[in-house]
Amino acid sequence: MNRTAYLVDGFNLYHSLCDAQRDFGRAAKWLDLRRLCDGYLPEVGKVCSQRATAAGIWFFSAPPIHKSPDKQARHELYMRCLRGTGVNVELGQFKGRKEKETDVAIASMLLRIGHEDMADTVVVVSGDTDLAPAARTYVDLFPEKTLIFAFPYNRANDGLRRLAPGSFKMHANVYFSSQFPDPLVLPDGRSIPKPASW
Repeated sequence: MNRTAYLVDGFNLYHSLCDAQRDFGRAAKWLDLRRLCDGYLPEVGKVCSQRATAAGIWFFSAPPIHKSPDKQARHELYMRCLRGTGVNVELGQFKGRKEKETDVAIASMLLRIGHEDMADTVVVVSGDTDLAPAARTYVDLFPEKTLIFAFPYNRANDGLRRLAPGSFKMHANVYFSSQFPDPLVLPDGRSIPKPASW
């Protein structure tokens, strides 16, 4: 059994979802992240030659305080959906129009997972090369563990792939088949409708 943790770069994934919507003309932003990650466990199992099971999903983002109130409300609503479906949400901040803290937060969690033996494999959902130093450190410190990058649609990166040879691309069609229902009914009975503009 291979314990697999997912660390999701929210902004890298968000821009990938926007690309998928633009390229295929289908809504993608109402994404059920748990369903998406669980759907890739067989791919992880092939890399590790062992059945992969979920050991947790961490989503890293920041409230878009520089955007319109409507966009801020949609972001907050989506965070409620993620938390309600068991995803750990870690929020940074914006300074001006630049998002801060996310890369450092992902790097910190990556090292914590290794140090505390929280998983056998970590899948980083991102194509951001700013994560390369953390990836190199993780591979050096924990050679018995596996690091994989799951590159969001249109975000593949050869440099990161060389650091983690088992890495793979996510496909836009998986976004479309991994949407929350509308409305999403949380375990506590709360019903959350999909925003009309999504």
